[in-house]
Amino acid sequence: MKFSIATLLANFSDDKLVAPKAVEKKLDCHSDQSIRKLQIALDALEKIGVLAKDKGRYRRLFEEVLVEAKLRCSSKGFCFAIQDSEGTEDIYIRESHLSNAWNGDRVFVKIIKEGSRRRSPEGEVKLILERANPSLLARIKQINGNNRESYYRAVPLDDRLLFELDLVPEGPDLADAIDHLVHVEVLRYPLGEKRPIGKVVQILGSDAEAADDLDIVCCKHDLLRHFPEEVLKEAESLVNHSTKPDQKNRLDLRELLTVSFGELNKKDINHALSIETTTSGYWRVGVHIADVAYFIKADSPLDKEARKRGISIYLRNQVVPILPDGLSSDYFSLLPEKDRLAISILITVNKNGQIVEFEIEPSVIQVNAHLSYKETRKIINGNTHELVNLNLEQLENAINKLQNVSKALRNARLRRGAFDLNLPDEKSYYNDESPLGAMINPEIFPARSMVAELIILANQGIASHLLALGVPAIYRVQNSPDPGDIQEFIKLASNLGADLYIEDEEDLQPADYQAFAQEFTASKSERVLTYLLEDTLKPAIYSTTAQPHFGLALQHGYVHCTSPISRYSDLLISRVLHTVFNEGRDRRSSRSKEGVELGHSSCHGKISWNVLAPEIQQELEAQLTSVVVHLTERENIAQDGQEDLEGLIKTGLMKERTGQTFQGLITGVQSYGFFVEIEISSESTETFRVEGLVHVSSLKDDWYEYRSRQQTLVGRKNRNQYRLGDIVEVQVKSVDYYRQQIDLVAVSGGSTAFDDEELSSNPYRF
Repeated sequence: MKFSIATLLANFSDDKLVAPKAVEKKLDCHSDQSIRKLQIALDALEKIGVLAKDKGRYRRLFEEVLVEAKLRCSSKGFCFAIQDSEGTEDIYIRESHLSNAWNGDRVFVKIIKEGSRRRSPEGEVKLILERANPSLLARIKQINGNNRESYYRAVPLDDRLLFELDLVPEGPDLADAIDHLVHVEVLRYPLGEKRPIGKVVQILGSDAEAADDLDIVCCKHDLLRHFPEEVLKEAESLVNHSTKPDQKNRLDLRELLTVSFGELNKKDINHALSIETTTSGYWRVGVHIADVAYFIKADSPLDKEARKRGISIYLRNQVVPILPDGLSSDYFSLLPEKDRLAISILITVNKNGQIVEFEIEPSVIQVNAHLSYKETRKIINGNTHELVNLNLEQLENAINKLQNVSKALRNARLRRGAFDLNLPDEKSYYNDESPLGAMINPEIFPARSMVAELIILANQGIASHLLALGVPAIYRVQNSPDPGDIQEFIKLASNLGADLYIEDEEDLQPADYQAFAQEFTASKSERVLTYLLEDTLKPAIYSTTAQPHFGLALQHGYVHCTSPISRYSDLLISRVLHTVFNEGRDRRSSRSKEGVELGHSSCHGKISWNVLAPEIQQELEAQLTSVVVHLTERENIAQDGQEDLEGLIKTGLMKERTGQTFQGLITGVQSYGFFVEIEISSESTETFRVEGLVHVSSLKDDWYEYRSRQQTLVGRKNRNQYRLGDIVEVQVKSVDYYRQQIDLVAVSGGSTAFDDEELSSNPYRF
């Protein structure tokens, strides 16, 4: 069993001694060799003061001198260590202090020089916790040895990896791979002065253009496309398991009209919706979530593999799932006309979009229909004549009710200060808030927005329930933007004619963003302003502490729980709910005559005891704490992979259009040039927004000066300027496929600078 130091340390705390045998079991160290490697690691960690040993057992030591961080390196050799905590300084690491760590590695850093007002603190890597590059993309080169025998090395394409790997003569014939793009598995990382060693596992092509886009993305981001044998074996045993005996003692909702939504080619259906009207005239919304946690037990091979992968990655028509296909797209998936085990949250909502009450129960459901967003939009708009094989009367009635609820929920969300962003290209694969943490304009995506409002409602309700019960959870949090970023944004917006006002820049509220977005609608520069506003938002992350979520304007906790087939965080929340179902104490003691309903919101504010026994509570807390940073990192990798694939597709389309002229929008201006967004259509009629760079060196008509405060390039003599929001005509000059760089040349456009405003104190001149 391979394990990282980070995985090993996750099993220790500062208040509990842990025996090596317990760690062996957790890490699946069964062979003599793996047990010996584990003991070597424990001895080393004890020696450097990370672990303390007492009577053969270990506990974690947390020293302030050692900082856990992730390396971000440059092509020039130096790196910065980026800490996870908000507001902490980046630590400068010289190449000589890297200790063979690579870009992206998670490390322990020791501060060797304190920082100052103008300088970052300086540190050195003391321990590599987790390697970020188990494989890499490279080119093969031949080396002629002294004994006239040639051998081969791999030169990484990523110029931040400043090394070459010696290659073992296994796998494909390396003589055929010279100067080709290959996928290399790292067999051994550097040891002292010895080079790393790797093995070519796949020859991708003569260059990036000849290689398959999906292969490039999967290799670049180390996406796992195959499952270990023991995982497949466990999955097979589950598929052959009948769920009929498991349906007992569950709420039977099979007679309830239930509908799932999403793209037709998406097979891992995580949740479905139902709607009823109560006798009081309220809506009773049912959000039914695939009960994956019932089947996948903690620390089983399936659980460990899902934890490692973290999140399913959707790459166009392909998916890299966290669970084998037989489970994710069939056995667990809420397919129509199939009995499925679920966790159902039944939420009563009034006409103002406020939660009246809710209950959470293990259930058995049967989905009646699966609708694409396109079909749903037609039903919402009353264009149903093209739809066949559907019980339209029932579906129309249900969807109209769901649409009414979603409108009420949206109004309630906007009243508390949340905001929508007009970003037509933004994709969300989980039917909840976008990766930005905010909702995308419902006028553009009415069907998707309808579902999202209801899914957010369920996430919000379950978060409030877990908080009320006082049990551990993983929360989705988003911090407020930095005041400095907002100040800069308001200045840039002013240059674009948007007069924005904010009452207190130091106490930024989501309602301020709502006001900004509303102001944008009256501006001809709405798209650029929205992009600039988007850049000020901080990424949403996972945390074991309930903190505010800025984009949704929630102050007291929010979780992801509705996609357990596709996100490990959601699976963990389902597992916490099952722990409450099975182990939760509904009264202070066995002598108490009356208890509370632990699955109902009526228990909120009535619980004055520990719902879970201390040992169960502590075990859950340890499990969630050990994985929370990893889940955020896996989500970032998923987003990077998805963006990379989109980038390769766009770059390929632009490569075909080299020499052609397009009209575009200036979306960014820097000292070295300006970025232009243009729209192109593929053969499938899909529209892409592609961004390229007009380098300042290509502006031959004048000497251009950069005005940083206005983000404008101004010609000294002709007074022509290129600024944010200007429309320009550009020609595609060249395309670098692998780096996804598109070079453009300005043909015409821009605007005229009418003032002789002084340049900023240190203008860039060309």
